[in-house]
Amino acid sequence: MITFLDGKLVEALPTQITMEVNGVGYEILIPLSSYDKLPQPGQPVRVLTHLAVREDAHTLYGFMSAAERELFRLLVNTVSGIGPKIALNVLSGISVTAFRGAVAKRTKAAQPGHGKPRARNAPCRPRTRRSTTRCWR
Repeated sequence: MITFLDGKLVEALPTQITMEVNGVGYEILIPLSSYDKLPQPGQPVRVLTHLAVREDAHTLYGFMSAAERELFRLLVNTVSGIGPKIALNVLSGISVTAFRGAVAKRTKAAQPGHGKPRARNAPCRPRTRRSTTRCWR
């Protein structure tokens, strides 16, 4: 697994960045919340990463804080029906603190584009018996 990358920011778009690390360029998908925290292109940057390996692709997801990466992994690994793309969209639409508060209060607010049924069930239907909120203790 690739935990983080230290290098130079080459290009930054709202949903992806390109970094150069020791002469190798990495394309990394990011949430909008991380885009706001990036330095100017050409500046050094450290990006925390999550590598998703599938049969047809190896995709790097990047985050500017450990809390963002932790929530991303929690959603992908424990919530039924949530994959990396939807988890990235969740992080783009709501802060980690607001999401934790919503789960703790069992708020049933829908995320844009994901519909009320999924939003209603996401905090309530973990893939495992371990409660989603238990991970934040």
